[in-house]
Amino acid sequence: MSASQQTKYRWMGISLGLSIILLALKFTAYFLTYSTAILSDAVESIVNVIASGFAFYSIYLAGQPRDLNHPYGHGKIEFLSSGFEGAMILSAGLVIVWQAILSFFEPKELTNLDWGFALIGITAVANAFVGWMLIRSGTQTDSAALTADGKHLLTDTFSSIVVMAGVALVSYTGKHWIDSVLSVILSIVIIYNGFQITRQSVARLMDEADVPTLHRVVTLLNVHKDRNWIDVHNLRVQKYGADLHIDCHLTLPYYWTLTQVHEEVHHFEDTLKDGFRAEVEIFVHTDPCEKECCHYCRVADCPVRAFAFVNDIDWNPENLPLNQKHFVTLI
Repeated sequence: MSASQQTKYRWMGISLGLSIILLALKFTAYFLTYSTAILSDAVESIVNVIASGFAFYSIYLAGQPRDLNHPYGHGKIEFLSSGFEGAMILSAGLVIVWQAILSFFEPKELTNLDWGFALIGITAVANAFVGWMLIRSGTQTDSAALTADGKHLLTDTFSSIVVMAGVALVSYTGKHWIDSVLSVILSIVIIYNGFQITRQSVARLMDEADVPTLHRVVTLLNVHKDRNWIDVHNLRVQKYGADLHIDCHLTLPYYWTLTQVHEEVHHFEDTLKDGFRAEVEIFVHTDPCEKECCHYCRVADCPVRAFAFVNDIDWNPENLPLNQKHFVTLI
């Protein structure tokens, strides 16, 4: 098992275990206080447990090697996991709205607010630390499941802080309607975050352009640009969980032997692979150069040059994905 996979397992296991413990603490706080706002926070923790369990399984499945039925691997299960988590968060938000509306018409006497405040405070600190570590680890390992779970825990932390503020206000003012109003505010924040996580998951499942990764690929090509790489176009980048699939067209001198082309393609592929920690699969279609390429071709001592070099082509995220060679405009 790779170090990256071990990191994912470790932190998702911590998240799942913590979610179960905090679920028990929050429901204990609710039964001590009968606060609707605390119940809202506890309901979201049920989502935490279910979502963390599914995310843990998705990380296991994403780490399985590719096979005949899944030639690109199982990495996309992480996007499905984050989408499932987002949908669960949305559902929790709707349940909380319903509970808050009922509490307006059937208010309950709030008790033991000091104990409730203390227990929710403990859960907020724990969620904040683990949520931050999950996002940090998710960024390092490029794991959508870890990042989504971390964002969920940070949302839960915000919810707990709002609940603590509400409990303090109710205790100080004696106005119990504040509890229900805060529940509605919490539900709106929870629904918004759930929508954002679901939206990002669907975008990844639909292979929406991953702009940051595309920029990173273009930067690598510019930094390590070889004079024999006459032109690159039709560049496409797809993510399968943490793994990448890149394909493009690479223009090389037409008079090169097949062996020379093969070695240069390997050099091109290694340049991109060395720039990422995750597994990178690259398909390169080679094109022969044309006379019009001479204006921006930097191949030294070319024996068949038809025109003098004019200027280099700027490779950027706008022109590299185009399915055409980038000829210099002559004035």
